[in-house]
Amino acid sequence: MTPTCVSALRVETSPIALRGFAFAPLLVSRPMTRRIATIDLGTNTVLLLVAERAESGELVPVVEKATITRLGRGVDRTRRLAEDRVAATVDCLKSYAAIASENGATLVDAVATSAMRDAAGGEPIFQALRDCGSNLRVISGQEEAELTFLGATSGLRVNDASPDEPMVVFDVGGGSTEFVHGVREDGHARIESAVSFDVGSVRLTERHLEGDPPTALSTAALAADLVTTFTPLRPTTKRVVGVAGTVTTLAAIHLELATYEAARVHGLRLPRETVRSIAARLRTMTLEDRMRVVGLEAGRADVIVAGAMIVVAAMDALDASELTVSDRGVRWGLAERALASREL
Repeated sequence: MTPTCVSALRVETSPIALRGFAFAPLLVSRPMTRRIATIDLGTNTVLLLVAERAESGELVPVVEKATITRLGRGVDRTRRLAEDRVAATVDCLKSYAAIASENGATLVDAVATSAMRDAAGGEPIFQALRDCGSNLRVISGQEEAELTFLGATSGLRVNDASPDEPMVVFDVGGGSTEFVHGVREDGHARIESAVSFDVGSVRLTERHLEGDPPTALSTAALAADLVTTFTPLRPTTKRVVGVAGTVTTLAAIHLELATYEAARVHGLRLPRETVRSIAARLRTMTLEDRMRVVGLEAGRADVIVAGAMIVVAAMDALDASELTVSDRGVRWGLAERALASREL
């Protein structure tokens, strides 16, 4: 059944709209604790966070969901979004809008990244959110970098260093990989530099990998592509954070999590040799075998080889002996920004 849209725009008095949803009828009398919903529409996955401000002032998750819709499938070749992937994404967004409303979110901030920047055919997605009383923004690579850094470092300590020391956050997406060097200061991110490369788990799988398991020739070509692509990177700090589905999946595989546990994944330290070992093991498996790996979601099994190789190449380029895994990203950055600006 296609999820129906639950709109929060109809109110008895003048609505107060903030980047999307206005106050729903039952929420016109503002509760003591307000809730925000944030949506990160990526190339491979659509992420939802419903969060609220705790009495301590910290951001606390109420609902988190991740749905693999593979919106960017084929985009590297066609530069157009596939109709069936657009339809799956529309259904997902309608479902998320309903969840946000049901959980009392008075503000919805939805953004899209790589696939929507790179390809045509996304109007039904924009319309779906408009129908639900919200709007979708396609953010620039610079804003994505800032939100990724702010979100990834939320509630995270890296190498027991002080929170004002510089760190590098890298985000492996389906269509691109971002590297952000910066400092976190009082709920804001001071970005020293940011760079985005058009290499992601979906894009590189389609570009290079052949065979089941992937042939040695195709994986070698992918590895060579990554070495060339990441040549501009230089080691700048030992504090390296990895974020997004590929990295958290590698953590879940390492921990052998039959059921994903964000609390165990967020903040986990993964040595480079551990990541290299997992990537090497995944490369030798057939797709069917990978789908049985504990900790690996079936919907990610076909692109995890490329994703794991990106993580290894990133750590090599940064000369990182280990990375700290973050379960948070753009959606948390949006919520953190709302918290800092007192919208929450």
